[in-house]
This record gives sequence, C-alpha cells and structure tokens, in this order.
Amino acid sequence: MKLFKKVAIVGVGLIGGSIALAIKKKRLAYEVVGITRHKRTLSLAKKSGTIDRGSQALKIIKGADLLILATPVNTILNLAPAISKIIDSRCIVMDVGSTKEAIVAKLDKIFPQFVGAHPLAGSERRGVINASSSILEDSLCILTPTAKTSATALKMIQVFWKQLGSRVSLLTPKAHDKILSLVSHLPHLAAFSLIETIPAQYLKFSASGLKGTSRVALSDAQLWADIFLTNRKNMLNAIRGFEKNISRLKSAIKNKNKKQLISILEKARNKRERIA
Repeated sequence: MKLFKKVAIVGVGLIGGSIALAIKKKRLAYEVVGITRHKRTLSLAKKSGTIDRGSQALKIIKGADLLILATPVNTILNLAPAISKIIDSRCIVMDVGSTKEAIVAKLDKIFPQFVGAHPLAGSERRGVINASSSILEDSLCILTPTAKTSATALKMIQVFWKQLGSRVSLLTPKAHDKILSLVSHLPHLAAFSLIETIPAQYLKFSASGLKGTSRVALSDAQLWADIFLTNRKNMLNAIRGFEKNISRLKSAIKNKNKKQLISILEKARNKRERIA
C-alpha cells in the first residue's frame, strides 16, 4: 500500500538505510531518495538498491511528501532551517533521533507537519552496509507528539511505522528523554566506561561475559556524544543513581558483608528477569 509519493531520507546510515529498505520492501512509496555527506555511502546505497536516487546536496529533497531526518542529533538541529526552505509546508517531517526534547522544541516551530520519533532498533555496527529492514520488525517506535502536532501527520506516521512492522507507543518528549536516559543511554555509558577500565593487555583473556556486556561500546562515538550532551540533565541523574548502586556493592565487598551482597545481586537478577 503506497502511503507516500516521494520519501527523502537525510542520513543514509544504519537506521536511515534500514528504514529505506523497509519502505521499499513494503512498497510504501513510489520513490525513496537519500542524502549523505559521503560519496562512498551514496555509492553503496544506490548499488545495494537501498535508495532509488541519491545526492550530497539537499536540493534532491524537493517534492518529498515525507522527509526523514536520520542523522546525529546536532546535525538534525543544524540542518532543519535549510531544509525548511526547500520542502513544501505540507510535507510531513519526522526525525528518528535518540533524544527528543531539544529536537522537538526546535522542529515544532519550523515544520507545520513535524512528528518526533525514535525507533528502538539498531545495532552497534555502523553504516548503510549494515542496514537491514529486519531490524525494524517487531521493534518499538516511540512517537513524541505535542499540542502543536498535526493530527493528520501523527496518524500517517503511526500507520507508517505499523506498516514497517513496528509497535508504536506515545510519550511526551520530556518523558521519553528521562526513560531513555536509564534504559538505553546509561547502559551505553556503562559499557564505554567498563571497557576503558580494563587494561588493554588483559583484553585477550576476554570471554563471552565481557563481550556481551560491552557490545554497545562498539557504537559510534560522535552519535553517542551528541546523545549524552543533548540529554545532559537526565544523564547526570542516571549516573548519580548508578554511582549510588556501585557504592552499595563496593561497601558490601569492602566490609565482607556476604548477606548484603547476595541480597543486592538477587534483587538485580529478579529485576533483570522482567525484561522480555
């Protein structure tokens, strides 16, 4: 079922490329065009059939009835004014950034048909070469409408994500950033910190436990620096909570308090079992 005539995706990386592939697989648009800064990415995206046409210049987005911003958060914020001068005011604009308050506050004022979104899907691997429509199947996509959000645009975007195979949930931008700081952003920060704590010469002794726990430390540094800084207040609160729990473990170990240590570990294990 065709939902759009022309979809333009700014940022044809892992997520942007995966969305493009899913759109083409589900036949939701007549044409999918992509914009990227790098010639190699453009070549790979066209050669793999991820997009129908591509360019390093924004002018290719003209005439799109759906524009998807799939770049790092600060790039989305910086590109928005230039994009607004090219697209039609009736074009639905959606970002897929990992933090929402800063993006929604700015883009709500610029685009009449803007809807904030965050698909909770992806991989620690980067680039369009690792894009796959399957990563969106049965994933959760959070939409962050506000009082300014067009009801028509919101409905279209809900249908769009459901057609891609995703479940949809609605949150305010503020609630989104608070929740994600704990369930997504903090685990990434912990993984980066964990790997940095281990001397490089010891890594050759690593087993599956370390590999699994630290997998997301392979994620893109530029992307995650933007996420941490645009969700700064929530991240600092999350870190304080993490430090508090680390201190409790440290105290139990220091004082040889096995009973307290077991209690902490069992409580954590029981909570972990609640994750499907």
